[in-house]
Amino acid sequence: MFTPKGKFAWYELMTSDTEAAGKFYSDVVGWTTKAMPSPDGSQYTTFNLGEVGMAGMLHLPQHTGWIGYIAVDDVDAHIEKIVEAGGKLWKPATDIPGMLRFAVLSDPQGAGIVVFTPNPAMPSPVRPVPPASGTIGWHELNTTDMDAGFDFYNELFGWTKVTDMDMGPMGLYRIFNEGEHPEMGDGGMMAKPPQVPVSCWNFYVCVDSIKSSIGRIQAGGGKVVNGPNQVPGGNWVIQAQDPQGAMFALVGGE
Repeated sequence: MFTPKGKFAWYELMTSDTEAAGKFYSDVVGWTTKAMPSPDGSQYTTFNLGEVGMAGMLHLPQHTGWIGYIAVDDVDAHIEKIVEAGGKLWKPATDIPGMLRFAVLSDPQGAGIVVFTPNPAMPSPVRPVPPASGTIGWHELNTTDMDAGFDFYNELFGWTKVTDMDMGPMGLYRIFNEGEHPEMGDGGMMAKPPQVPVSCWNFYVCVDSIKSSIGRIQAGGGKVVNGPNQVPGGNWVIQAQDPQGAMFALVGGE
């Protein structure tokens, strides 16, 4: 899970039914699953491409949804900075021996994030990168205050603005970069639509064909809640909900 600091590096699904969710995402985006016993006796499941982990999953019915892990060089120092900036601490800093130290927080507008520092001795296999199918190709923040939200991530993690796109009645869509290639976008931020109940992050998984993916989502008991819509550059996107209620998104060719 090692990554340059300040970038999303891991993604985690909290769900009421890990077996059903594992089959659903495997069918929709081509991941395989692998059970990983945890030191505390609980079970953690990874979503994989080949032998490489791309995301994880755990049984947590009371908080169904996806959350992203942002790499930092000092978890405890970032907790202090995030709380000082108006964020909230949900789960104190915790060690997973031999792997990482992490804490669960929210930004000042309420969107959940995890900050973590990986153990430098932990193996770090080379991962496929976007737009390869099954990789995470875009990060999107729906927030109650886009300017304040951007300022938070800029100050805490060094993200920069690439450009603002005018979406008419929906307002501005701010494309941001996480630091490696300042001229390129890693994600976007926007004022949350009325149908989105709270500020949140949504993560876009790359697929070859949106049309085929819609069929697999519906066949697996999920539903498309928005799209398909074409975006600049020619790709198509959808926002969807898995059978257990977690929101996710896909990006790919028609």
